[in-house]
Amino acid sequence: MTMAVYRNCSQIKCLRSYKKSFSSSAATQLEHFKLIKFANQNGVYNVQLDSPSTRNALSLEMLNELHTTFKMVNEAKDSRCVLLSSTGKVFSAGHNLKELTKDIPETHHGLVFSTCTSLMKLLLDCPVPIVAKVDGIAAAAGCQLVAMCDIVVASSTSMFSTPGVNLGLFCSTPGVAIARSIPMKLASYMLYTGLPISAEEALKAGLVSRVVKADQLETETQKVIESICQKSLPVIRLGKQFLQRQIKMDNIMEAYKEGESVMMNNLQLHDTQEGLQSFSEKRKPQFQDK
Repeated sequence: MTMAVYRNCSQIKCLRSYKKSFSSSAATQLEHFKLIKFANQNGVYNVQLDSPSTRNALSLEMLNELHTTFKMVNEAKDSRCVLLSSTGKVFSAGHNLKELTKDIPETHHGLVFSTCTSLMKLLLDCPVPIVAKVDGIAAAAGCQLVAMCDIVVASSTSMFSTPGVNLGLFCSTPGVAIARSIPMKLASYMLYTGLPISAEEALKAGLVSRVVKADQLETETQKVIESICQKSLPVIRLGKQFLQRQIKMDNIMEAYKEGESVMMNNLQLHDTQEGLQSFSEKRKPQFQDK
């Protein structure tokens, strides 16, 4: 893959260090977690589900760890994007069903669901793009987690499902995210039958952004991360904030009017003027993240 021309030192560091693994000295390990790996590689925050023995089940413990990591990401001034991935053959099997039996206090059940909802709020509020790299099965709350990401790159062998109904537990909260990501007819098919859909079906429906062969997944994901890292950070943050806000507006003309105001403010940014000037001068922009 031909490397693009990068804009400034922070962006170059971001791209170089992204290519290194979690064990690399270039990655700053952030706190110690039991069920996830969490590192900052010059603004690329890597969040990796790391409990393959439980099929990366979203137990209360894992949900708490994810909640802590995304709270840190949302508060970080240097974050450029988030890469969400997993280890093992399953992206995530959803909630740990052993925590939801009658032998476990109802207060614990409620805490599992409320913590998951609180995590979803952090994902919604994340000021930078969240990119999911999916290789394997994303089921129930695991599929919900995928649906909440901004960009999803999946291997062609990945599968997506909401199988709770098969066990008598309707995937109500996963359905909130899924029904807002894909057409209702397909969401209904997944939720009422519990049957999985393929990566290609998920791509056509809009649940994922790109589908590639498993051996190309890392390269394709890297391409997405690199492209984001090339952009002006203030512009990316401004753009995501308005994109999330305007999609909730019922009146399309109201969205357009607010979009006008946002674009006027966008023009006041240093990087925007640099980009426009570089276009006139037929050169690459030198963004300073101002």
